Amino acid sequence: MLRRTKIVATLGPATDSPEALDKLIEAGIDVVRLNFSHGSEEEHLNRAETVRNRARAHGRQVGVMADLQGPKIRIGKFVGGKIQLAEGDAFCIDMGMEIDAGTQEAVGTTYKELHNDLSRGDSLLLDDGRIVLWVRDVDGNKVNCRVTVGGALSNNKGINLQGGGLSAAALTDKDRADILIAAKMQADYVAVSFVRSAEDVREARKLLIDAGWGECGIVSKMERAEAIPVADEIIAESDGIMVARGDLGVEIGDASLPPVQKRLIKLARSMDRFAITATQMMESMIENPIPTRAEVFDVANAVLDGTDAVMLSGETAVGKYPEKVVEAMSNICIEAEQQRAAKVSGHRMNEHFRRRDEAIAMAAMYTANHLGVKAIASLTESGHTALWMSRISSGIPIFAMTRNLQTRRKVTMYRGVYPVSFDLTDKSKGEINQEMIDELVRRGVVRTKDTVILTKGDLVGEGGGTNTMKICRVGSMSADDLDAESS
Repeated sequence: MLRRTKIVATLGPATDSPEALDKLIEAGIDVVRLNFSHGSEEEHLNRAETVRNRARAHGRQVGVMADLQGPKIRIGKFVGGKIQLAEGDAFCIDMGMEIDAGTQEAVGTTYKELHNDLSRGDSLLLDDGRIVLWVRDVDGNKVNCRVTVGGALSNNKGINLQGGGLSAAALTDKDRADILIAAKMQADYVAVSFVRSAEDVREARKLLIDAGWGECGIVSKMERAEAIPVADEIIAESDGIMVARGDLGVEIGDASLPPVQKRLIKLARSMDRFAITATQMMESMIENPIPTRAEVFDVANAVLDGTDAVMLSGETAVGKYPEKVVEAMSNICIEAEQQRAAKVSGHRMNEHFRRRDEAIAMAAMYTANHLGVKAIASLTESGHTALWMSRISSGIPIFAMTRNLQTRRKVTMYRGVYPVSFDLTDKSKGEINQEMIDELVRRGVVRTKDTVILTKGDLVGEGGGTNTMKICRVGSMSADDLDAESS
């Protein structure tokens, strides 16, 4: 059974060998994530090239997403490596302190403007919220705090402001340099961390265009509290979003995460963008060969929410069982996709369409869901038709047939869409139709007498030109039938 929800796997030391990558590909990964918070340019370029080579050897297409580090707001280091804070203790974050001179009373920070963003009564969350500091006052470049939740605090832990509001720019100098690396490897997607506004996305896109790789898709990581009220503006400028639940949960509170996750996924789908759900999805499998039941429910609920992809981080980058976690996640997705909630959609039923190819995509899915269609084959240049189709919840596989390598790589992220290398620009309409059907038969997804839908344009090879939908019965079409089309 084909899995519709895509799996994004982070590469790292646990997956660096060709043998480990082979196992991940065989287990079913669709996209790899390169975490630019770690590793050198050479390591990133080698990983991208290796995964594409191994995927090609398996007859697969695997997308590549470069994930930018963003502004890492962290405390500095302690002379003794760590300290123990108790409730009621006084503690200072001092912008003027050397980064490695932390003591029991104070520590420096990588973000030298922190004091300008804070005032009395704010709460700082350190180490993913394990330590909470209440701001008593800001004295020059010193932030004087009282510990309200204590515990062990060690080097380089992250800092969040409860409720959001830190003014650090989304794109750092390192990110700008890393965008050049992403362009060099021809990454299919670049994920921008700590997006605050639509302007951050526009800046990232301009940098990619300037680097000569404007075809790259942009994923906005939703992990700042202030991004949530303007989510629609951010999504409109993006190709997709990632619900990055780690920092987001710290800023808005974990209890608020489930409804926000559901709303963001629904909003992205309604705006014809894709969504990735990320952070701690199967984290126990870093050390254990089976997931917890809570993790099973978490992945399944993301699928039922309509996410396009679920993402693994440390589970595959440094975990003991990379291929097992992919297999387990895949099985959960397949089971969840059988539920009625994952197959029913009212998407855009009461809206007007802006383009002919968009109208064909919606008509094809409406017809497929009501006619017992087994598969849809979309001859596409840009992949837009397949993306629009994938916004409709359905159990029907969509095969994006294209000669464009970049399109085949990008559709690896779309729920229920499968890339197919296909180039018949010198064939007649009837021959193209027959070859599209034959490809579905070769893949074992349809057989004689099954009903399929074909979509394509009159001018084969022209982007945005899809204007034709054809309903066919496998093995029952004459040459005249195959040539006859309506649009």
